Amino acid sequence: MKYYSTNKKVSGESLENAVIKGLAEDKGLFMPDHITEIPAAFYDNIQNLSFQEMAYTAAYMLFGDDVHANMLKTIVFDTLNFDVPLVEVEKNIYSLELFHGPTLAFKDVGGRFMSRMLAYFIQRQEDAHRQVNVLVATSGDTGSAVANGFLGVEGIHVYVLYPKGLVSPIQECQFTTLGQNITALEVDGTFDDCQALVKTAFMDEELNAKMKLTSANSINVARFLPQAFYYFYAYAQLKKISEEAAANMVICVPSGNFGNITAGLFAKRMGLPVKRFIAANNRNDIFLEYLNTGKYNPRPSVATLANAMDVGDPSNFARILDLYGHSHEAISREISGVSYNDEQIAEAMRNCRKSTGYLLDPHGACGYQALKDLLLPGETGIFLETAHPAKFLDTVEKILDEKVEIPEKLQEFMKGEKKSEAMSKNFTDFKAYLLAR
Repeated sequence: MKYYSTNKKVSGESLENAVIKGLAEDKGLFMPDHITEIPAAFYDNIQNLSFQEMAYTAAYMLFGDDVHANMLKTIVFDTLNFDVPLVEVEKNIYSLELFHGPTLAFKDVGGRFMSRMLAYFIQRQEDAHRQVNVLVATSGDTGSAVANGFLGVEGIHVYVLYPKGLVSPIQECQFTTLGQNITALEVDGTFDDCQALVKTAFMDEELNAKMKLTSANSINVARFLPQAFYYFYAYAQLKKISEEAAANMVICVPSGNFGNITAGLFAKRMGLPVKRFIAANNRNDIFLEYLNTGKYNPRPSVATLANAMDVGDPSNFARILDLYGHSHEAISREISGVSYNDEQIAEAMRNCRKSTGYLLDPHGACGYQALKDLLLPGETGIFLETAHPAKFLDTVEKILDEKVEIPEKLQEFMKGEKKSEAMSKNFTDFKAYLLAR
């Protein structure tokens, strides 16, 4: 499989180069030359497969030309050694609980998968002895998933850039207390500023001449594509419940940088029978504005209760445009959108808890409410509950006026000592810091 850039000035790249580079030289995002559709027989029998078995089939279609089959199987089975339950919240509405991995967030799949694939490719490089430096901007969960996925991996150092005061305390604990080969940089700015620093670093010739740099955001194909796996698993679980429900499946994705929903769109191109997608936004509703007007107007992000979705210029929008040939009509046919302010998010959390007993986090609340508002008769909705509510402990407890039990995994992170370094949003400062390492 060869990869090209969404900016169309780079093409013919191998998966190995796309993963190691992260971003194309023309500042575009890598896309595969084609998406292979999985034979219909796979979907006929999907309910009888394990999560790992169906994920391997999808992974082989995506990466099988470029990774040895045994190695790919090892990566998949090691990455997906936890469950992703589908839970009925109320009639025709289900939650896909993506918080059962190591950091209790949906990005565990992509983070762990990429760490193993990157290590595999690095070992094959002629300069395998040279340290690879992973730069990752995070609005919350990416940092913890990537940091924990790469923790202790020989030959790789991770720099996590996060916006000061704009991630939850528990999220912060998950990447600032690790040490070893993980460095946390607390940026005096927003997530968009963090993302801009990372992207600019990849384009800086002097920096790249001295350091071997790659990304671990959903910018990287090895980070976002594996997230397609759990869409297949959601369908399989729903099919076990009802063939009719599975045939009318609508998936709602709380969306920030749009890597997650883009992975779902890839799954649909691979033949997964999703009727349509809903992108649920908070007040950072740039994508909804595009759906309504056909115009894309990125702007500075604003802070909300659903902080992991506080993105004002989502990188993966470029991939969605490319996937649909820049057709606003085609995108609007398969994806609808909605946005909620903080009051509406809080109200959704309270109403769901009161009427169903189900505990939502602020991001899942956007997905849940979107299905309540947009699901049509005869459809069955699945919203992605992207992180454990305890990761947003203060927010959730204040809104619901009740104590939330903190899982043991999170308690362990909270025992660690915070180790982070202050960083301005000025690229000159960031560059000087990296060159001095």
